[in-house]
Amino acid sequence: MINVAIKAARAAGAIINRAALDIESVRISQKQVNDYVTEVDQASEQTIIETLLAAYPGHGILAEESGAEHGAKDSEYVWIIDPLDGTTNFIHGFPVYCVSIALAVQGKVEQAVIYDPTRNDLFTATKGRGAYLNDRRLRVSKRTRLQESLISTGFPFRPGDDLQRYLQIMFDVMPRTAGLRRPGSAALDLAYVAAGFTEGFFETGLMPWDMAAGSLLVTEAGGLVGNYSGEADFLHQKECIAACPKIYGQLVPILSKYSKFATAGEKAAVRQTIKTRQTAKSQPASSPDATEGAALAPAADEAAPPAGN
Repeated sequence: MINVAIKAARAAGAIINRAALDIESVRISQKQVNDYVTEVDQASEQTIIETLLAAYPGHGILAEESGAEHGAKDSEYVWIIDPLDGTTNFIHGFPVYCVSIALAVQGKVEQAVIYDPTRNDLFTATKGRGAYLNDRRLRVSKRTRLQESLISTGFPFRPGDDLQRYLQIMFDVMPRTAGLRRPGSAALDLAYVAAGFTEGFFETGLMPWDMAAGSLLVTEAGGLVGNYSGEADFLHQKECIAACPKIYGQLVPILSKYSKFATAGEKAAVRQTIKTRQTAKSQPASSPDATEGAALAPAADEAAPPAGN
């Protein structure tokens, strides 16, 4: 099954690479504010679906652009597809995007392919058989200290996203790390955790096709994946943490209060912290540097170690 998924991913990657040669001619539609789909997304998805269903006509499909329109409706085998993860990057010629394909069997991801067509990087994983980048076996980073770790994330971009809440998350996480990065493709972010390029990743608002393939890569490379509360049931929860084990254990206590599963008291405390920060920002201060430092500092009971850049 993995070989068919690889064939589909490479075929989609060829479509993307051809289109990247003349991005200005690509037709672009807007699904909602700051959420785009191109004819390349659609052509890539069609090619992937045709390739998969030609080999496995009895399998189901869950794809970003067409949903569950294609394939069997009651199969225990479901291919989860993002034909172009990082569409906004692609539109701007920013070379961070990929094809993501996963196979879930009875709801559990068992096969994964992420293909980066700009670098010809092929990430693959089969449950119980490890994760690979091209022919190299992957292992997550061995770092154990969050303050030495590079963490990737995503920023809110849709109408209705809670920007203030996400800023507060950044205020909590950034001073504790060596750096926070926002590449713009969640699937590649997860693949990079699996490869040890970064130590961890977190983001809210994700859909199954954003996470499915990458999550198997991470676990097969020795990492952990869950929701913000640290629970393994994350694929349909729209929140995800992935990291090497020691860093995962340090991220969960920081992010758990921002989970949809946080207690009412934790959610109230977050709202109060955001309100306090906004109030402090609106008031004049004798020392601008002191105000900025106070805004970026974690809560007093969560003192942060020195950070990098």
